[in-house]
Amino acid sequence: MPLRPSADEFSPHHQAYIDRVPLGDVLVHLHTQGRSTLRLLHALSESRAGYRYAEGKWTVKQVVQHVIDGERLFGYRALCFARGEAGALPGFDENLYAANDGSAGRTVASLGAEYAAVRAATCALYEGFDGPAWGRRGIANGKPITVRALPWVTAGHELHHLAVLHERYGIG
Repeated sequence: MPLRPSADEFSPHHQAYIDRVPLGDVLVHLHTQGRSTLRLLHALSESRAGYRYAEGKWTVKQVVQHVIDGERLFGYRALCFARGEAGALPGFDENLYAANDGSAGRTVASLGAEYAAVRAATCALYEGFDGPAWGRRGIANGKPITVRALPWVTAGHELHHLAVLHERYGIG
């Protein structure tokens, strides 16, 4: 079980995400969280999924796609660093990604299926790491991070956006 990372394993920007994740085995949490998020998506109507709470804000579908995209990117970073990548990895422009994500033309069911596939791949990736892999570190978006911190960031990033969906969109 990857223990909660210490503050020297990630940038201060990630602290708020990591703080959202309950104590315990983060891999168990990722599985549980995945089932919970899928239930939320299955209950979401198509009309509600196109809602944005203010002009210029993302739709619910864009928020969901952003969570999926973020999880893929965090997983890619974990894979690279676990395998010993020494080169720095780039950041990503979340608003550029959202503007080009194609989510408006997708169904909630297709987003749910993609989410489930990505979460299954994420869990399989992390479950395959050996002890030394968890301690490896690299640079992503100009900031240092360990492999061990990345599943916590993944889970916390999703929790952050689920809270936004609840508080600002009335979802969940």
